[in-house]
Amino acid sequence: MNLFKKDIRLTHVSRHHIIIYIEVIVLTFLLVSLFFISPGGKLSFPVVNQDSNASPSEAKKYIKWVDFDVTARAMQEAFRYDVNTCQSEPHLNWVDLLAYLGVKYGGDFSRYSTKDLDALAEQLLSGKTMEEVTAKMTHYAYYREAYGAVLDGLVGQYDIQIPSQNAPLYATPALLPDGTQDPDKVWVKKYGLKSFSPIAKGFPYNDFDDFGVARSYGYRRQHLGHDMMGQVGTPIIAVESGYVEAIGWNQYGGWRLGIRSFDGKRYYYYAHLRKNYPYHKSLSQGSIVTAGDVIGYLGRTGYSRNENTNNINEPHLHFGLQLIFDESQKEGNNEIWVSCYELTKFLSMNRSETLKNQETKEYNRVYDMTDPGIPDNFIPPEPPKEEN
Repeated sequence: MNLFKKDIRLTHVSRHHIIIYIEVIVLTFLLVSLFFISPGGKLSFPVVNQDSNASPSEAKKYIKWVDFDVTARAMQEAFRYDVNTCQSEPHLNWVDLLAYLGVKYGGDFSRYSTKDLDALAEQLLSGKTMEEVTAKMTHYAYYREAYGAVLDGLVGQYDIQIPSQNAPLYATPALLPDGTQDPDKVWVKKYGLKSFSPIAKGFPYNDFDDFGVARSYGYRRQHLGHDMMGQVGTPIIAVESGYVEAIGWNQYGGWRLGIRSFDGKRYYYYAHLRKNYPYHKSLSQGSIVTAGDVIGYLGRTGYSRNENTNNINEPHLHFGLQLIFDESQKEGNNEIWVSCYELTKFLSMNRSETLKNQETKEYNRVYDMTDPGIPDNFIPPEPPKEEN
């Protein structure tokens, strides 16, 4: 009889445990559902954010997180399709192509194959539209907006000076400051990569994939940029046309510059600039810069509350790229910084040539550029609050 009662108690306990296990599983599922599982299968913050104080019709929706893992090789090959079809129909947009592949790979470009890109291009060139090709891709719109926030301003039409000996028939003479024709340069119209490497042409640097590694100065945190090791005084180049949103000393970045793209989606951060002479003398808050301009000089300032302090052991440029889908993301816990290692490898195919003025000791670009992406009569918005 006691054994029978004991068996009943054991059975009751086993059932009780099973019920508890089921409840734990259900609770875990509910908790996970509070977060957004990204199209790439990675757990992240919800992509769509809504203002809790706004009515449903007024709630703002915007992307809250981006993992940018596109490889330089994928960017280069998609870019070639874009350039090679720029004067024909259909014109293949390189960001569209990469967004399609982003869906296909779940954002993991370690799976990238040229064959996949070629197969997509073949469909589009044979008459299918991108809308038709992506009709069943639930996450295509997300990847197109996310990758577009990184890449949309980098390729397009522009005018640039080139050496006279390379002049095509349609070239326009370049003029010297006195109004006479420059015998060494001409202007040409181009379509292609109108953005530049952050390191000037001819200056050595080395780098590795360091996004997300640990940092301890001030507090434990992740490295949200890309370090490019080089020589003190190396000219630093504006990657994209934009305006100077931040300039001056920062405890962590030392002498630093923040340049915002004209569409407002990209904030380029250049830090640890040279002691005593960090910036090109033409720059101030609100200055407009053209892609390829010299904006400053590599150094090792930072890690100090005291201005003009060299506390960085190895001279380097900290280059960062922040994406902004809503101004509430500019400062604080909602900032989106993306890895720039593969991007800088891609941009290295276009490096701005510079020349030092021996009188002023200032570097300037050799070949000027006119970017139609710079708005006429642009007035920079009020700068945001000072970053920490």
